[in-house]
Formats: sequence, C-alpha cells, structure tokens
Amino acid sequence: MKIVVDAFGGDYSPDEVIKGCIRALSEAKDFSIVFVGSKEKIEALLLRFDYDYARVDILDAPEIISNEEVPTQAIRSKPNSSIVAALNYLEDNDEAAAFVSAGSTGAVLTGAVLLLKRIRGIKRPGLAPLLPTIAGGQVLLIDCGANTDPKPEVLRSFALMGNVFMQEVFGISSPKIALLSNGTESAKGNELNKQAFPLLADMGLDFIGNLEARDILSGNADVVVADGFSGNIALKSAEGTVEAIFESIKQAILKGGLRAKLGYILLRNALKEVKKRLDYNEKGGAILLGLDKVVIKAHGSSKAKSIKAAVLQAVDLAQKGITDKIRIGINEYEKV
Repeated sequence: MKIVVDAFGGDYSPDEVIKGCIRALSEAKDFSIVFVGSKEKIEALLLRFDYDYARVDILDAPEIISNEEVPTQAIRSKPNSSIVAALNYLEDNDEAAAFVSAGSTGAVLTGAVLLLKRIRGIKRPGLAPLLPTIAGGQVLLIDCGANTDPKPEVLRSFALMGNVFMQEVFGISSPKIALLSNGTESAKGNELNKQAFPLLADMGLDFIGNLEARDILSGNADVVVADGFSGNIALKSAEGTVEAIFESIKQAILKGGLRAKLGYILLRNALKEVKKRLDYNEKGGAILLGLDKVVIKAHGSSKAKSIKAAVLQAVDLAQKGITDKIRIGINEYEKV
C-alpha cells in the first residue's frame, strides 16, 4: 500500500511534512510513502533521516499551488504541481491507496473532485473532520468546507456517508445523526435546513433532529451534518475557542502569583490530558468522503506531529477499506 504525500503543502513544508512521514514509517508497517514535489529538495532533506529506503519513493513535481491562487485555474494551469501530480498518481495507480496534503484547501478539494472518481450515487464529496467530544468520544462533522451552497439531497448523502463511516471506523451500530442549525426545533434554520430536515428524518437512520453549534462537542450526536459554509464556521469557532481557553488559563497562571502556580502544579497532569484530547494535531486531518480513494486534508499549520497522525489515519482508513464500505452501504441503502 502506498500513501501519496504532498511534500510541499502547508505552512511548514517540506521540512515538517517529511519529518512527520518518516516518523509515521517508524511507527507502522505495511505501507510506503510517495513524496510528491521537487525531487532535488526532497532528496536533500531525506539525507537528515535514518529510514528504510525501500519504503520511500519520490515523484518529481517542481510547481507549487499557493493559498492565494484560484483553485480551478491553478489545477488546470499547473499540471506539474505537487497537488495535481499527486492526485493523478493516486488515480492511475492501484497500489496507491490514499493522498495526504496540508496544502491549499481549495486546491486539494477542487483537484480531488476534478481528478478522482466519485463513489457512484455521491454527487458531492464532503470534507469531514473528527472532533473530540466532552464525553470522550468522537463526532464527525460533515461538511466543513467542500460545498458552501449544496442542495438538500447533498446533505442527505452526507448523513448516509457519515452513518457508514462511524459504523465501520468506530463500531457504532446505530450512529446518532444531527443537522446543524440555529435552534433545536424542527422548523428552525434557513431554507436549506428546512428542506433537508424531512429528508434526513425519513431515511430510517437514528436522526435526532437539529443541533446547535454549541452542542457539537457535547457527545449527543455521532454525526453532525452541515453545509460547508456553516460547518466551516463552526469548526473554526471551536478551534479558536479551545485555543483561547488554554491561552487564558496560561495567562491567569502567570499573573496569579504563587497560589496560581501551586494550583497549576496540582492540576498539571489533568490539564495536559484535556489539552491532548482537544488538540487537532492528535487527530490527523479531515477526510474527503465520497471519493473512490482516501483523501486526507491536514491542517495548513500542521507540523511533524500532525502530519504523522494524518498519514497513520490514511493508512488506517485504507486498511479498513472505508471507501468500499461506503460504496456498499450506499448500494444496500438505495435497494431498500
């Protein structure tokens, strides 16, 4: 199994990307890495590491797509970019099971939709990060940026894919599915939500109704369905809130004198455990569900720790055959 990695995607590429991939290789077997990017620069950086040469390949792609470029134009005008070359390699090679990138979200999503095959029955793939819940579990938020203005039927397919994902990856027999809205009442929400609500309610899944953004991490739902615009705002708000809380605690300890510092010493292990559970660097990235192969979009600010997690996440999902299971789940559902 080969994991194709955009070596020049992200704020700290290629150094942190390569470092994270080498760490992933040391922690798990039965897969290899295909680095995509400037071969000369990748080879120079690899000289710093001790690794199994048989498990690393390089695909030369000297061009880079930046965050400032228009995704559609960049995908078409830069065939030798690390993102385009990696996606083409993924599509053309059976042994290539997944793609990981911390690069331009727009370019990764646009490129994946244009260059990769979709699962039959899925009109629009959904970007789905796993978020930690207060209860200690995971909640899948789908979509968080791939489809800013989808039709109600697209949200229905998100619910179905999320249901299969949580069943197969986490063993939840009947995942609780909610629709992100501005209130819990069935009549709440914009026109899209009002049209999508009855579709989700009639699917025969464990649909628990509307869910407010403040309750995403509550653990009340296993899957939260949203349009990409609302989902992205909710995701970024959650990330920002977590960072703000820990920064506020840090500042309070620094300014609180001896008592605050003694209190921190007593609570240090508990605070570290909470921070670890809420740290997106521990989770890897968001999976683009609905494609024939696994695509993981890592955070743009990912360092080696997060890249390693994203690669191992890609390996795990590919080994579980998540795309095939979603395909089977959709086929079986449509037959009922």
